[in-house]
Amino acid sequence: MFEYTKEILMKVSFDRVLFRKELKKAVKWLKREERGLLMVWCITTFGHRYADIIAETFKHVSK
Repeated sequence: MFEYTKEILMKVSFDRVLFRKELKKAVKWLKREERGLLMVWCITTFGHRYADIIAETFKHVSK
């Protein structure tokens, strides 16, 4: 599921609204360990573009 989530986020990364929506869905679906990996991957891959969305999404996630 983690790899699939990364593919989806790459495909929707052109649009802020879609990126936020898919990231929130992914956080609900993934296991706790995968959420941490996703957060690191998102920051590394999209941090320059969507740092605010990433921070907002993972701020509300229990780790």
